[in-house]
Amino acid sequence: MASPILNSFAPLVAPGARVLILGNMPGVRSLQDQQYYTHPRNAFWAITAELYGFDAAAPYPERVDALTGAGVAVWDVLRSCRRVGSLDASVEPDSMTANDFGRFFADHPTITRICFNGAAAEKNYRRLVALPHPPGQRLPSTSPAHTAAFSAKLAAWRAALTG
Repeated sequence: MASPILNSFAPLVAPGARVLILGNMPGVRSLQDQQYYTHPRNAFWAITAELYGFDAAAPYPERVDALTGAGVAVWDVLRSCRRVGSLDASVEPDSMTANDFGRFFADHPTITRICFNGAAAEKNYRRLVALPHPPGQRLPSTSPAHTAAFSAKLAAWRAALTG
């Protein structure tokens, strides 16, 4: 029996966004909560809070407002896929459907840079999205499955987003 089709959700974006942070596909917990990066050990909110000066423990809408207010948009490469669990390695390759980046970039022409939250996001974006697009840079994944130290992740993200 095939695993169920999972569907991502809308981007976090405000007018004037300059940077797009792309994950691959939300994890199980994020899909259940319909919120980006809700796994308690995912470092995304701790890192972005440190970089943009907001409280990582604030309610989700406040964190979203702070991040998008800083000119940062968040989305995922995949609109839908089949996957058991949360690991990017578990995504069934022939089930991947990319989000509509042509429309996204047309609607948000101020985005000049993409930062990929991990290798899978970069790989699948480059494989599935055949568009001339802003330059992209892979950052260490904020996922707890990526075991690099928080300080190393933070340093790489700081260099890319504030350097």
